[in-house]
Amino acid sequence: MKPIFLVVFFLDLYCFSQNLDYKLTNISINTEQPHFGLMKIKSDKVLFTSYMLNKRGKVQLVGGNPVLTIYEGDLSERGEIINQRAIKIDDSANIPTITSATLSPNGEHLVITTLYTNKNKPKGNFKDTNFHLEIGTFQDGVGWTNFKVLPFCNPKYSYAHPAFSNDGKTLYFTANIRGGKATTKGGSDIFKVDVLGKGSFSEPINLGSNVNSYSREMFPCVGDDNALYFASNRPGYGGFDIYKCNMNEKGDFEKAEKLPKPLNSSKDDFSLIINTNNTSGFLVSKRLGGKGDDDIYYFMQD
Repeated sequence: MKPIFLVVFFLDLYCFSQNLDYKLTNISINTEQPHFGLMKIKSDKVLFTSYMLNKRGKVQLVGGNPVLTIYEGDLSERGEIINQRAIKIDDSANIPTITSATLSPNGEHLVITTLYTNKNKPKGNFKDTNFHLEIGTFQDGVGWTNFKVLPFCNPKYSYAHPAFSNDGKTLYFTANIRGGKATTKGGSDIFKVDVLGKGSFSEPINLGSNVNSYSREMFPCVGDDNALYFASNRPGYGGFDIYKCNMNEKGDFEKAEKLPKPLNSSKDDFSLIINTNNTSGFLVSKRLGGKGDDDIYYFMQD
């Protein structure tokens, strides 16, 4: 291990192993509607999930149920997400709902979590409630379009919460794949595939016991230092807690460490993104005192 890497690695461990004081602020975009699925796509931009609004600013309903879609926002110096706007999806793409999404580092591909429709549903028996991942490209004047189901998605299982590595060569996601070396330990595990280019990917690889448990793992996100942040409902503070796995010099993830309070709470906490110095960032929480459902919080060292 190179000396400078050692310094950064151990400083990084130190930052989250101590009971540092963090100040959390419920940011202004939150309402009684849910705001979740936070994903940083550039140093100053994020994606997040919330209900689609119609032209009158009311929640869009289909069959009496609210429709989820993806918003983009800018990160302000004051710890807010501003200029939020729904990303443009081609109307003819026939996307019924989007529960989470990520953008490739080169900005060329959007990967979304969605449901099958009559247009692309698989043959044979499958659970119509199973989610899967689709990848699309952007076309001026049309929006994100040409969506295709990722080839490794087996309709017998459910796939969600995509997140690219910083170099775009790996795609992480949550799934409940059963059987073989990739089998899921709990209700859902975090997997990865190699992005091989030209629409091809490797077979899914389970990230193993350093990351996954016999509980549910969800919402992976990769930090600037290549550390993996994710949520798990294994025994902890309560509900889903946020964990961190550092990446070693071999490119493998070390044993998961639960982040301290107040980053975690007795309720669900997930979708953490953090700056390079581990001093501030954003997370999603359903902790007491929120404005409604899942809220986005800004945190910084006090």
